[in-house]
Amino acid sequence: MMEKIMARSVRLVFAGGMVASLAVPALAQDANAPLQRVEITGSSIKRATQETASPIQVISKEDLMKSGKSTVAEYLQTLTVDGAGSLPTGFGNGFAAGSTAISLRGLGATSTLVLLNGRRMAPFARADDGQKSFTDLSTVPMQIVERIEILKDGASSTYGADAIAGVVNIILRKDFEGLQLKGDTGMSRYSDGKQHKASLTYGQGNLDDDKYNWVANAEFFKSDRLKNSDRKDRAYIGRGDLRPWGFPVGTQFAGGFIAGNNNANVNNPAGAIRNPATNDYVTLPGCENLTATKDQTGAKGGCLWHHDQFRDMQPEIESMNLYTRGTWQVNSDTQVYVEAGFSKRDTSFTMIPPHVSPTVAFPPNASNPLGYVNYSNLALLGATHPQNPYGVATRLRYVAFDIGPQVRTANNEFQRYVAGIKGSLSGWDYDAGLTHSKSKLHLDYSNMLNMKVLRAALGDPTSQYFPYYIGSQASKNPASLYQALVTNAISDSTTQLDVVDVHASRELMQLPGGALGLALGAEHRREKVDNPSLSGTSDGSINASYVAAFGDSKVSAVFAELLAPVWPGVELSAAVRYDKYDNFNSTTPKAGFKWTPAKNFALRGTYTEGFRAPGPAEGSPLSQSTGTSTVIDPIRCPGGKPAAGGATSTDCGIPVAAVKVGSTALKPETSKGSTLGIVWDPFDGTSLALDAWKIKRSNEINPLPYNEAAALPTAIRNDNNLVVNGVVVPNSGTLVLTQAPYRNSSFTEVSGIDLDIKQRVRLGDYGRLNLGLVWTHTASWKRHESATTVYQYAGTHGNCDTSNCAGTPKNKGTINASWDIGSWNLTGNVNYRDSMQNVYFAGGLCASTLADGSGAPGACKIASFTTLDLSGRYNWNKQLTLFASINNVTDKIAPLDPLTYGGLSYNPMDATGAIGRYFKIGAQYKFF
Repeated sequence: MMEKIMARSVRLVFAGGMVASLAVPALAQDANAPLQRVEITGSSIKRATQETASPIQVISKEDLMKSGKSTVAEYLQTLTVDGAGSLPTGFGNGFAAGSTAISLRGLGATSTLVLLNGRRMAPFARADDGQKSFTDLSTVPMQIVERIEILKDGASSTYGADAIAGVVNIILRKDFEGLQLKGDTGMSRYSDGKQHKASLTYGQGNLDDDKYNWVANAEFFKSDRLKNSDRKDRAYIGRGDLRPWGFPVGTQFAGGFIAGNNNANVNNPAGAIRNPATNDYVTLPGCENLTATKDQTGAKGGCLWHHDQFRDMQPEIESMNLYTRGTWQVNSDTQVYVEAGFSKRDTSFTMIPPHVSPTVAFPPNASNPLGYVNYSNLALLGATHPQNPYGVATRLRYVAFDIGPQVRTANNEFQRYVAGIKGSLSGWDYDAGLTHSKSKLHLDYSNMLNMKVLRAALGDPTSQYFPYYIGSQASKNPASLYQALVTNAISDSTTQLDVVDVHASRELMQLPGGALGLALGAEHRREKVDNPSLSGTSDGSINASYVAAFGDSKVSAVFAELLAPVWPGVELSAAVRYDKYDNFNSTTPKAGFKWTPAKNFALRGTYTEGFRAPGPAEGSPLSQSTGTSTVIDPIRCPGGKPAAGGATSTDCGIPVAAVKVGSTALKPETSKGSTLGIVWDPFDGTSLALDAWKIKRSNEINPLPYNEAAALPTAIRNDNNLVVNGVVVPNSGTLVLTQAPYRNSSFTEVSGIDLDIKQRVRLGDYGRLNLGLVWTHTASWKRHESATTVYQYAGTHGNCDTSNCAGTPKNKGTINASWDIGSWNLTGNVNYRDSMQNVYFAGGLCASTLADGSGAPGACKIASFTTLDLSGRYNWNKQLTLFASINNVTDKIAPLDPLTYGGLSYNPMDATGAIGRYFKIGAQYKFF
């Protein structure tokens, strides 16, 4: 009976589309041979088939090689299940610059649990958006990956917190024998963006014959810096100046312009001084020698320039990953193993120079109980300063080109050690282990301003640093001034994870459909976070806000799982886990079924509950961060139109900072999810999987939405108030800062459909062809802030408050074809992203406008984006393999995206369309 069930099961597509290469070994087993049982992500019970009630996508090492991608993160971010909140390599101006992450279902990296060989890793040492703890995929060596299993429903019943949206389990090789060298190099069609990668893998010993295996891998990667200005001829890509495409002067990557009376952009490279008699800003001479922007139309007497004059598109990266694993077969029932991994990744990203009138936030103190300083409202330029013609102290708008661009360097070190024992004892299959993992991050931000020295150098005649000459006269400044004025802000952060875990499974009794399986397990872990803010930010003495997180928590858990084949073709499963934290506990169940009424058809479904504990950045009052997002100012741009009295189109899309503070009153997030689907083999060589999914995440930990925070009467504004018919409108100045405290908001509910179709075609003498389609449709992505306030993000550019503002397209798809003939393999992948309305939420005002006031771009829509990638591989002989790839074969340009802040005028998730056609060649040689 078990053999019949197995034969039927391997015909079905595993977990929404099991790759054929993984199904073949099971199919080829001798009917009289012992069944080989395996453990699948999301379950602790070993089984004879690799198909469960949950939808699971499996990526093989062959898939990774054929993709032409350089890293695990790059590949995973092409998957249709990835969504908003994913962290790409080029997001260098984010909180967690230098890291990469995946966000399943767009619920954020913090709701996506990433495992390595089935166990947790210490999170990246700086939370994204100052809030969200996540696992950095950059620490995973790509060359030694055996496969990646993606569980597309919740798994808190097995793994505990953070698995609300699903699980990504990266499984490394454990049985390699021989010595293998692999290297590749690549560059764009512009002969830049060069990347080089080399890896060496050595393994010896066979578990069956030698009773041991040891494998070691070293991987080295280098990627050159790519500047936005390197794409100055690629339409709008990397451009801060969007006037040629109908946009106004005041876009988010423009600086130095004057918007109106008492309203000048802070980033003026020549220096703009406010006339105390009229409150008009007047620009000092010398602009033409400072800015690369020659067309000053619309600057209104300012000094217009754009961020692409300095800012990088992709960072410079150097990384090294080391990994080793030893396995010893002590006897037929006992196996001992150890793992050790070390990763070092250094990234460097160039930003714009600092300006002298920031608004910075920090924890309130006795001298500043408000916890912020708005330098924009201070008369920084002293009455006797040589460049001040007015004879009284006045306000200054100045970006310090004389100091140069800020360079953000992030040096991350990651280490992980595992020791374990597994085997069989008294009918139980067990696995127990100890895990120690640590992440260390050193941040170094160059060319920061010492604000105390700055104020003295600009306004205090008694200071040794006075006067600080600005703009075209900066050459008069002595080196001693810059030595005191310019500083590097640094921080050293660590996260640490220590885990002891054990789980065991066995067969209890025979049911009509097979053996009843039981699994039991326990886990205890300690998580520590020490993320101090950049030096100098605790009191506003440098030009950056305070961002810090601290935490130390202990978690103990027990769990159980049942697998019951209650009838031939009918399998029921159930699991439950109890987690005890320092100040709360959680019980999370899961149930599933799989019904196989015919050889080629199965119906499956799951119901799961999950939770996410408040992270260190959210749950500790010692934690605080200040994030920035673009909003429509409700005071100065009501109804999407600039208000009378001095407002401009800039107010209709203005970056606003919001202070977020941790709170011990926060409760954990909870979730309920369900899936229902079919797997069907309608024809020989054809497999189809269709799964509907729905997740409801309640008690969400979110800051107050920025658009709502902008409307608070406590919002901090400049004092350039609107003046209507000679009457000043109080508290109507330019928006600069507001409060967005963390809170348990109502809930988010997302739903959609996954489709996975695979077709195998035998071509006789012409080899074989594998075709595939993976499609994800997000039908709804709603956040319920209250009983009356609901935001629908599906098909829009939102959510921009708690993600990188990459948007939530309704449809994402991948079509692939792989042709094997003789020693050749040729593969093509088409990646598709749906268009999105350029609104913050469905029904909202257009987030960007053209100079004529109409919605931008293209009737307020971000166009869809489709790319074609090709790769080829040739097995020269048993030792040597040659391969090559071309990403973005058609050299398609990424759609214009004026809202996102992750890339200059393009969406950061469309980076391949910004970089352009990319070529890569490489070779792999196995010495023995």
